[in-house]
Amino acid sequence: MKLLKLVATAAATALMATSAIAADYKLRMQTHYAPETVSGKLAQSFMDDVKVMSNGQIQIEMFWSSSVVPSVEGFDAAANGILDGEMHGGAYQTGKNPAFQFVGDPMGGYDNPYQLYSFLYNGGGLKAANDLYHQHGMHLVGWWAAGQEAMSSSKPLAGPEDLKGWKFRSPPGLETEIFAELGATPIVMDFTEIFTALETGIIDGADASSLANNVGLGLYDIVKHATFPGFHSMPMDHVTFNKEVWEAFPADIQRIIEVATQKLALQTTMTFDLANREAAEKLKAEGVTLYDWSPEDRAAFRAGAQKAWDGWAKKTPEADALVKAHRVFLKKMGMIK
Repeated sequence: MKLLKLVATAAATALMATSAIAADYKLRMQTHYAPETVSGKLAQSFMDDVKVMSNGQIQIEMFWSSSVVPSVEGFDAAANGILDGEMHGGAYQTGKNPAFQFVGDPMGGYDNPYQLYSFLYNGGGLKAANDLYHQHGMHLVGWWAAGQEAMSSSKPLAGPEDLKGWKFRSPPGLETEIFAELGATPIVMDFTEIFTALETGIIDGADASSLANNVGLGLYDIVKHATFPGFHSMPMDHVTFNKEVWEAFPADIQRIIEVATQKLALQTTMTFDLANREAAEKLKAEGVTLYDWSPEDRAAFRAGAQKAWDGWAKKTPEADALVKAHRVFLKKMGMIK
Protein backbone atom coordinates (compact mmCIF):
# COMPACT_ATOMS: atom_id res chain seq x y z
CA MET A 1 0.00 0.00 0.00
CA LYS A 2 2.86 2.35 0.96
CA LEU A 3 4.55 1.59 -2.39
CA LEU A 4 1.37 2.39 -4.29
CA LYS A 5 1.12 5.72 -2.47
CA LEU A 6 4.72 6.51 -3.36
CA VAL A 7 4.09 5.69 -7.04
CA ALA A 8 0.90 7.76 -7.04
CA THR A 9 2.69 10.68 -5.39
CA ALA A 10 5.56 10.49 -7.90
CA ALA A 11 3.12 10.37 -10.82
CA ALA A 12 1.20 13.37 -9.48
CA THR A 13 4.43 15.30 -8.98
CA ALA A 14 5.55 14.49 -12.53
CA LEU A 15 2.18 15.59 -13.92
CA MET A 16 2.34 18.87 -12.00
CA ALA A 17 5.88 19.46 -13.25
CA THR A 18 4.84 18.76 -16.83
CA SER A 19 1.88 21.13 -16.48
CA ALA A 20 4.16 23.84 -15.10
CA ILE A 21 6.56 23.40 -18.01
CA ALA A 22 3.71 23.44 -20.56
CA ALA A 23 2.59 26.85 -19.31
CA ASP A 24 6.05 28.43 -19.44
CA TYR A 25 5.68 30.38 -22.71
CA LYS A 26 2.30 31.56 -23.95
CA LEU A 27 3.14 33.88 -26.81
CA ARG A 28 0.81 36.33 -28.56
CA MET A 29 1.54 36.90 -32.25
CA GLN A 30 -0.25 38.50 -35.19
CA THR A 31 -0.26 37.94 -38.96
CA HIS A 32 -2.12 39.65 -41.79
CA TYR A 33 -3.06 36.27 -43.26
CA ALA A 34 -6.39 34.56 -42.64
CA PRO A 35 -6.11 31.02 -41.24
CA GLU A 36 -7.78 29.43 -44.29
CA THR A 37 -5.28 30.90 -46.81
CA VAL A 38 -2.27 28.92 -47.98
CA SER A 39 0.05 31.17 -45.98
CA GLY A 40 -2.26 30.95 -42.98
CA LYS A 41 -2.11 27.16 -43.06
CA LEU A 42 1.69 27.30 -43.28
CA ALA A 43 1.74 29.60 -40.23
CA GLN A 44 -0.40 27.06 -38.37
CA SER A 45 2.17 24.37 -39.17
CA PHE A 46 4.87 26.65 -37.76
CA MET A 47 2.88 27.04 -34.53
CA ASP A 48 2.42 23.27 -34.28
CA ASP A 49 6.12 22.61 -34.91
CA VAL A 50 7.08 24.99 -32.11
CA LYS A 51 4.60 23.37 -29.72
CA VAL A 52 5.64 19.79 -30.55
CA MET A 53 9.40 20.43 -30.52
CA SER A 54 9.13 22.17 -27.16
CA ASN A 55 6.96 19.37 -25.74
CA GLY A 56 4.20 21.88 -25.17
CA GLN A 57 6.47 24.39 -23.43
CA ILE A 58 5.77 27.05 -26.07
CA GLN A 59 2.19 27.77 -27.12
CA ILE A 60 1.45 30.51 -29.63
CA GLU A 61 -1.86 32.35 -29.70
CA MET A 62 -2.14 33.76 -33.23
CA PHE A 63 -4.30 36.75 -34.06
CA TRP A 64 -5.28 36.26 -37.69
CA SER A 65 -6.12 38.85 -40.37
CA SER A 66 -4.49 41.66 -38.34
CA SER A 67 -7.28 41.45 -35.77
CA VAL A 68 -5.41 43.29 -32.98
CA VAL A 69 -3.90 46.19 -34.94
CA PRO A 70 -3.60 47.02 -38.68
CA SER A 71 -0.82 45.13 -40.49
CA VAL A 72 1.46 48.17 -40.67
CA GLU A 73 1.18 48.59 -36.87
CA GLY A 74 1.94 44.96 -35.94
CA PHE A 75 5.67 45.67 -35.64
CA ASP A 76 5.10 48.52 -33.17
CA ALA A 77 2.52 46.50 -31.23
CA ALA A 78 5.17 43.83 -30.61
CA ALA A 79 7.90 46.37 -29.85
CA ASN A 80 5.60 48.02 -27.29
CA GLY A 81 4.61 44.74 -25.62
CA ILE A 82 1.00 44.52 -26.83
CA LEU A 83 2.13 41.41 -28.72
CA ASP A 84 5.15 39.19 -28.16
CA GLY A 85 5.89 38.82 -31.87
CA GLU A 86 4.48 39.25 -35.36
CA MET A 87 4.57 37.69 -38.82
CA HIS A 88 4.02 40.51 -41.31
CA GLY A 89 6.90 41.91 -43.38
CA GLY A 90 9.73 44.40 -43.16
CA ALA A 91 8.51 46.43 -46.13
CA TYR A 92 5.60 47.67 -43.98
CA GLN A 93 8.14 49.67 -41.96
CA THR A 94 9.85 51.76 -44.67
CA GLY A 95 8.23 54.85 -43.13
CA LYS A 96 10.43 54.29 -40.07
CA ASN A 97 13.58 53.82 -42.10
CA PRO A 98 14.04 53.23 -45.85
CA ALA A 99 16.43 50.42 -44.86
CA PHE A 100 13.41 48.21 -44.20
CA GLN A 101 12.89 48.02 -47.99
CA PHE A 102 15.98 45.84 -48.17
CA VAL A 103 14.75 43.40 -45.54
CA GLY A 104 11.23 43.38 -47.00
CA ASP A 105 11.75 43.25 -50.77
CA PRO A 106 15.16 44.02 -52.29
CA MET A 107 13.62 44.49 -55.74
CA GLY A 108 15.67 43.37 -58.69
CA GLY A 109 18.21 41.66 -56.46
CA TYR A 110 17.53 37.95 -56.51
CA ASP A 111 16.06 35.33 -58.83
CA ASN A 112 14.54 33.01 -56.21
CA PRO A 113 13.94 32.71 -52.44
CA TYR A 114 16.79 30.24 -51.96
CA GLN A 115 19.28 32.98 -52.87
CA LEU A 116 17.60 35.28 -50.35
CA TYR A 117 17.80 32.61 -47.64
CA SER A 118 21.47 32.10 -48.47
CA PHE A 119 22.09 35.84 -48.05
CA LEU A 120 20.27 35.76 -44.71
CA TYR A 121 22.01 32.72 -43.23
CA ASN A 122 25.35 32.57 -45.08
CA GLY A 123 25.93 36.09 -46.39
CA GLY A 124 25.79 38.16 -43.22
CA GLY A 125 22.19 39.17 -43.86
CA LEU A 126 20.81 38.18 -40.46
CA LYS A 127 23.32 40.32 -38.58
CA ALA A 128 22.87 43.26 -40.96
CA ALA A 129 19.09 43.02 -40.64
CA ASN A 130 19.17 42.76 -36.85
CA ASP A 131 21.41 45.79 -36.61
CA LEU A 132 18.30 47.56 -37.93
CA TYR A 133 15.60 45.60 -36.09
CA HIS A 134 17.32 45.91 -32.71
CA GLN A 135 17.26 49.71 -33.00
CA HIS A 136 13.47 49.42 -32.94
CA GLY A 137 13.22 46.96 -30.07
CA MET A 138 12.62 43.91 -32.26
CA HIS A 139 14.53 40.75 -33.21
CA LEU A 140 14.34 39.14 -36.64
CA VAL A 141 14.27 35.34 -36.53
CA GLY A 142 13.95 34.75 -40.28
CA TRP A 143 12.05 35.17 -43.56
CA TRP A 144 9.46 33.09 -45.37
CA ALA A 145 9.09 33.95 -49.05
CA ALA A 146 6.64 32.68 -51.65
CA GLY A 147 8.88 33.58 -54.58
CA GLN A 148 8.96 36.01 -57.47
CA GLU A 149 5.73 37.81 -58.31
CA ALA A 150 4.41 37.90 -61.88
CA MET A 151 3.66 40.92 -64.07
CA SER A 152 0.35 40.69 -65.93
CA SER A 153 -0.12 42.59 -69.17
CA SER A 154 -2.36 43.23 -72.17
CA LYS A 155 0.83 43.53 -74.23
CA PRO A 156 3.92 41.31 -74.64
CA LEU A 157 6.58 41.55 -71.91
CA ALA A 158 9.37 39.61 -73.54
CA GLY A 159 12.21 41.77 -72.22
CA PRO A 160 13.31 45.24 -71.03
CA GLU A 161 12.48 46.88 -74.38
CA ASP A 162 8.80 46.08 -73.81
CA LEU A 163 8.81 48.13 -70.62
CA LYS A 164 9.21 51.40 -72.49
CA GLY A 165 5.92 53.31 -72.29
CA TRP A 166 4.21 50.42 -70.50
CA LYS A 167 1.58 51.73 -68.06
CA PHE A 168 1.09 49.47 -65.09
CA ARG A 169 -0.22 49.36 -61.54
CA SER A 170 2.62 49.63 -59.07
CA PRO A 171 2.84 49.76 -55.30
CA PRO A 172 4.48 52.96 -54.02
CA GLY A 173 8.17 53.31 -53.23
CA LEU A 174 11.26 51.73 -54.73
CA GLU A 175 9.43 49.89 -57.52
CA THR A 176 8.18 53.09 -59.12
CA GLU A 177 11.74 54.41 -59.34
CA ILE A 178 13.17 51.20 -60.82
CA PHE A 179 10.56 50.92 -63.57
CA ALA A 180 10.64 54.64 -64.39
CA GLU A 181 14.42 54.29 -64.84
CA LEU A 182 13.71 51.58 -67.45
CA GLY A 183 11.14 53.67 -69.34
CA ALA A 184 7.87 52.30 -67.94
CA THR A 185 5.03 54.40 -66.52
CA PRO A 186 4.19 53.12 -63.04
CA ILE A 187 0.82 54.24 -61.70
CA VAL A 188 0.31 53.84 -57.97
CA MET A 189 -3.17 52.57 -57.17
CA ASP A 190 -4.87 50.44 -54.57
CA PHE A 191 -4.82 46.67 -54.99
CA THR A 192 -8.64 46.64 -55.17
CA GLU A 193 -8.66 48.89 -58.26
CA ILE A 194 -6.54 46.67 -60.50
CA PHE A 195 -9.28 44.60 -62.15
CA THR A 196 -11.36 47.62 -63.22
CA ALA A 197 -8.30 49.58 -64.37
CA LEU A 198 -7.23 46.69 -66.61
CA GLU A 199 -10.76 46.17 -67.88
CA THR A 200 -11.16 49.83 -68.87
CA GLY A 201 -7.64 50.18 -70.32
CA ILE A 202 -6.46 52.78 -67.81
CA ILE A 203 -3.39 50.58 -67.39
CA ASP A 204 -1.70 48.06 -69.68
CA GLY A 205 -0.75 45.72 -66.90
CA ALA A 206 -0.21 45.23 -63.20
CA ASP A 207 2.18 44.14 -60.52
CA ALA A 208 -0.31 42.37 -58.26
CA SER A 209 0.93 39.09 -56.82
CA SER A 210 2.19 35.62 -57.72
CA LEU A 211 0.97 33.88 -60.86
CA ALA A 212 -1.32 31.58 -58.87
CA ASN A 213 -2.82 34.46 -56.91
CA ASN A 214 -3.32 36.47 -60.11
CA VAL A 215 -5.34 33.57 -61.50
CA GLY A 216 -7.50 33.74 -58.39
CA LEU A 217 -7.98 37.48 -58.95
CA GLY A 218 -9.28 36.80 -62.46
CA LEU A 219 -6.66 38.98 -64.18
CA TYR A 220 -6.15 36.54 -67.05
CA ASP A 221 -9.79 36.75 -67.97
CA ILE A 222 -8.81 40.23 -69.20
CA VAL A 223 -5.13 40.15 -70.18
CA LYS A 224 -3.24 37.37 -71.93
CA HIS A 225 0.43 38.03 -71.18
CA ALA A 226 2.48 37.44 -68.02
CA THR A 227 6.05 37.03 -66.82
CA PHE A 228 6.92 33.66 -65.30
CA PRO A 229 9.08 32.97 -63.41
CA GLY A 230 9.07 36.61 -62.34
CA PHE A 231 12.09 38.88 -62.19
CA HIS A 232 11.21 42.07 -60.38
CA SER A 233 9.75 41.62 -56.90
CA MET A 234 10.02 38.99 -54.18
CA PRO A 235 8.48 40.25 -50.92
CA MET A 236 9.41 38.41 -47.74
CA ASP A 237 7.24 37.91 -44.70
CA HIS A 238 9.18 37.73 -41.47
CA VAL A 239 9.07 36.10 -38.05
CA THR A 240 9.98 38.60 -35.34
CA PHE A 241 9.82 38.95 -31.57
CA ASN A 242 10.06 41.76 -29.11
CA LYS A 243 13.82 41.99 -28.41
CA GLU A 244 13.46 41.69 -24.63
CA VAL A 245 11.10 38.73 -25.00
CA TRP A 246 13.56 37.02 -27.38
CA GLU A 247 16.58 37.61 -25.16
CA ALA A 248 14.69 36.20 -22.16
CA PHE A 249 14.27 32.85 -23.93
CA PRO A 250 16.86 30.21 -23.02
CA ALA A 251 19.06 28.96 -25.86
CA ASP A 252 16.98 25.81 -26.46
CA ILE A 253 13.76 27.80 -26.91
CA GLN A 254 15.46 30.21 -29.28
CA ARG A 255 16.83 27.29 -31.30
CA ILE A 256 13.39 25.64 -31.56
CA ILE A 257 11.85 28.83 -32.94
CA GLU A 258 14.77 29.34 -35.35
CA VAL A 259 14.51 25.79 -36.71
CA ALA A 260 10.71 26.04 -37.04
CA THR A 261 11.18 29.32 -38.96
CA GLN A 262 13.62 27.68 -41.37
CA LYS A 263 11.13 24.87 -41.97
CA LEU A 264 8.39 27.46 -42.54
CA ALA A 265 10.61 29.16 -45.13
CA LEU A 266 11.29 25.93 -47.02
CA GLN A 267 7.67 24.79 -46.96
CA THR A 268 6.43 28.22 -48.09
CA THR A 269 8.80 28.34 -51.06
CA MET A 270 8.04 24.76 -52.15
CA THR A 271 4.27 25.17 -51.74
CA PHE A 272 4.03 28.33 -53.81
CA ASP A 273 6.49 27.06 -56.42
CA LEU A 274 4.19 24.11 -57.07
CA ALA A 275 1.05 26.27 -57.08
CA ASN A 276 2.61 28.72 -59.55
CA ARG A 277 3.79 25.94 -61.89
CA GLU A 278 0.33 24.38 -61.89
CA ALA A 279 -1.14 27.81 -62.66
CA ALA A 280 1.39 28.27 -65.50
CA GLU A 281 0.34 25.02 -67.19
CA LYS A 282 -3.31 25.96 -66.86
CA LEU A 283 -2.76 29.43 -68.33
CA LYS A 284 -0.70 28.15 -71.29
CA ALA A 285 -3.51 25.75 -72.12
CA GLU A 286 -5.92 28.71 -72.07
CA GLY A 287 -3.81 30.75 -74.52
CA VAL A 288 -1.97 33.03 -72.10
CA THR A 289 1.63 33.74 -73.18
CA LEU A 290 4.25 33.48 -70.45
CA TYR A 291 7.65 35.18 -70.72
CA ASP A 292 10.74 33.82 -68.96
CA TRP A 293 13.34 36.56 -69.26
CA SER A 294 16.82 35.53 -70.33
CA PRO A 295 19.81 35.86 -67.97
CA GLU A 296 20.92 38.86 -70.04
CA ASP A 297 17.55 40.59 -69.70
CA ARG A 298 17.42 39.86 -65.97
CA ALA A 299 20.90 41.37 -65.67
CA ALA A 300 19.69 44.50 -67.50
CA PHE A 301 16.78 44.86 -65.08
CA ARG A 302 19.08 44.27 -62.12
CA ALA A 303 21.40 47.02 -63.39
CA GLY A 304 18.47 49.42 -63.57
CA ALA A 305 17.42 48.43 -60.06
CA GLN A 306 20.93 49.11 -58.76
CA LYS A 307 20.61 52.77 -59.77
CA ALA A 308 17.46 53.08 -57.68
CA TRP A 309 19.20 51.24 -54.82
CA ASP A 310 21.91 53.94 -54.91
CA GLY A 311 19.32 56.64 -54.24
CA TRP A 312 17.81 54.73 -51.33
CA ALA A 313 21.22 53.95 -49.86
CA LYS A 314 21.78 57.69 -49.42
CA LYS A 315 18.63 58.12 -47.33
CA THR A 316 19.97 56.67 -44.05
CA PRO A 317 23.16 54.99 -42.76
CA GLU A 318 21.14 51.82 -42.11
CA ALA A 319 19.89 51.70 -45.70
CA ASP A 320 23.45 52.20 -46.92
CA ALA A 321 24.68 49.32 -44.71
CA LEU A 322 22.04 46.91 -45.98
CA VAL A 323 22.56 47.84 -49.63
CA LYS A 324 26.29 47.22 -49.17
CA ALA A 325 25.60 43.85 -47.50
CA HIS A 326 23.39 42.75 -50.41
CA ARG A 327 25.94 43.90 -52.97
CA VAL A 328 28.81 42.06 -51.32
CA PHE A 329 26.76 38.88 -51.46
CA LEU A 330 25.46 39.44 -55.01
CA LYS A 331 29.04 39.93 -56.22
CA LYS A 332 30.09 36.75 -54.45
CA MET A 333 27.25 34.96 -56.27
CA GLY A 334 28.37 36.46 -59.62
CA MET A 335 25.03 38.21 -60.05
CA ILE A 336 26.46 41.73 -60.29
CA LYS A 337 29.93 43.07 -61.10
